[in-house]
Amino acid sequence: MPTNTLANLLNPSSATDDSIIIPGGPTLSYGQYGDEIERVAGLLAGAGIKPGRPVSIVLTNNLEFMVLFLAVARVGAVAAPLNSAYTVDEFKFFMEDADAQLAIVPPGAHFGRDAATQLGIPVVDASLDGSSVILRNGSGTLTNSKDAHPPSPEDVALFLHTSGTTSRPKGVPLTHANLIKSIGNIKNHYELTPEDTSIIVMPLFHVHGLMGASLSTLNSGGSLVIPERFSASSFWGLQKDNAATWYSAVPTIHQILLMRADDDNAPRESFRFIRSCSSALAPAVFERLEDRFGAPVLEAYGMTEASHQMSSSPMPPSKRLPGTVGVATGVEIAIMDMAATGRLQKTGDIGEIVIKGENVMHGYNNNPKANAEAFVNGWFRTGDQGFLGAEGYLSLTGRIKELINRGGEKISPLEIDGILLKHPAVSEAVCFAVPDEKYGEVVHAAVVLKADADQEAIRTYCREQMADFKVPEVVYIADSLPRTATGKIQRRHMVAAFAEGD
Repeated sequence: MPTNTLANLLNPSSATDDSIIIPGGPTLSYGQYGDEIERVAGLLAGAGIKPGRPVSIVLTNNLEFMVLFLAVARVGAVAAPLNSAYTVDEFKFFMEDADAQLAIVPPGAHFGRDAATQLGIPVVDASLDGSSVILRNGSGTLTNSKDAHPPSPEDVALFLHTSGTTSRPKGVPLTHANLIKSIGNIKNHYELTPEDTSIIVMPLFHVHGLMGASLSTLNSGGSLVIPERFSASSFWGLQKDNAATWYSAVPTIHQILLMRADDDNAPRESFRFIRSCSSALAPAVFERLEDRFGAPVLEAYGMTEASHQMSSSPMPPSKRLPGTVGVATGVEIAIMDMAATGRLQKTGDIGEIVIKGENVMHGYNNNPKANAEAFVNGWFRTGDQGFLGAEGYLSLTGRIKELINRGGEKISPLEIDGILLKHPAVSEAVCFAVPDEKYGEVVHAAVVLKADADQEAIRTYCREQMADFKVPEVVYIADSLPRTATGKIQRRHMVAAFAEGD
């Protein structure tokens, strides 16, 4: 069996070490977990699952997901995890676009089941009996087992879609070799060992939770604590009970933990490190995290097309530079001219971030136009703007399509977000472009407050911190900000959420 596939992911120092810990549920050793994956892979093979074709996995963060994801990969099929909170129409789009051969859903009524049935896709229920996964279809419990043919490194193992923050979601096929390279990059960069335990707070249907925290930990021989969903009130109890050494989350979750830290009696010294990824971490939040939780904060930069991580702040004692996403992690990173002619920029010059590496996808699914636009001279265009500093630290200045063009002045929304978050009354902030007859676009912002302030006080603060043309013309005071299921803010939705009703 080839060694660089997900079939060989598990890497314990001892088969008796804990692999998966389900709070309030079972704990599986590596030996038990590996046996369960093999058993379920045999059931899938016996049910006629074909290698090379996707299987839609519609499950929450639980043991069933962790077993089935690797069992699907083990049998040579393609795991296509989906957000269990999608609507019927969303499920239909993603299942049809992936050409799913099977949908795996929880027992009972579910939109995922409805969508698969409408598309004529066979459905299997997955449930737990103790620490064993039970699979059922319309004929009853699956019991027929066949030997599963092992996958090869170049076989597609994972099928995801881009987040669609600026366009229609595109299908991203990732091979076993892509994933194993990325997992190794993450494991090595954070110096993960069998002594590490990670609390999983991000959804497993997304590369952040799946690659950035879960599979990398399993490949190091460490343990995963997997609550069904993130709960700030139980987070520190899980950390203490399981001696967890790290977690990875979006800035939203970090900010929630910060706001509740004193009420929840959060420790002053906690993790070996705290990882942040999937959206920009403002320097002010970075500093508060390190100060309150007594752990180094490492900001990472990732995307689906790169099997997740591309860069990260280095581990201590190397420098952590707030406002940057660290240094390349097993990936080549360069800056290309904005015209995408293939000309690479020199140190310090702003342009489009481009990457090369064994973790990068080979191309979008059935989308030659997108592929022609995405690759230039072997470099993959990320769609992000930024620059590389003299020591190789990467700074992001925003999504190219999200830059605000006010009368020809290009404004980075990340810069304004960061300044707004320095205001002592602001806990969350997002700025965005609003169409304007005179300037083409102007800056608006929405904020969530943690203390008394009004629009004028915030705008006055901004005028002290930035040039006048960057100051938000309108600041909306909101109870919450619209986000995706993974905690990302989609700036393109902010005009509809705030400005159109103004």
